[in-house]
Amino acid sequence: MPDWPHSPCHRITERGACMVTAGTYRKQPLFRSRSRLTLLCDALLKLSLEHGWHLQAWAIFPNHYHFVAVPAADEPLRTLIRHLHSATARGVNEVDHAAGRKVWFQYWETNLTYQKSYLARLHYVHDNAVRHGLVRLASNYPWCSAGWFERKAAPSFRKLVASFPIDRVSVLDPFEVAVADIVPD
Repeated sequence: MPDWPHSPCHRITERGACMVTAGTYRKQPLFRSRSRLTLLCDALLKLSLEHGWHLQAWAIFPNHYHFVAVPAADEPLRTLIRHLHSATARGVNEVDHAAGRKVWFQYWETNLTYQKSYLARLHYVHDNAVRHGLVRLASNYPWCSAGWFERKAAPSFRKLVASFPIDRVSVLDPFEVAVADIVPD
């Protein structure tokens, strides 16, 4: 998986940032292997660039994902999501010989127009693998931005983001994920 080439944005635009959560149909762990998680993560990184959305944080799991992004163009978020869901559904269905199977259920977005809300959600997404009990240290989970953020963000900005509590962040995240859901290829 390639390293994300841009440094994190330190402010939100007038239009605001967006947090997105999407889940698989019936919460099935369709992206349960390392290669499938990488397929979804790589597609998100590539397509967000193509569609003019600057990712600030992301976390990919067997049955859902989260990301925070800032629009750089006028392209609607739904265009990125449709392309991402279409490409990844075709990819995972091809591997499973399940052409036409429904992979994605829907997605939820939250517009982030306040700096504190933005920073709290950055923290939430970076730390989501810990919240789900997959790793003890978020930067050890390869399908999230925590390691990238640790390497690329200024120490003062990392400290600021980490200072925002996430226990009261209201995010639709009814997904159970277990270490056993991620199987070797």
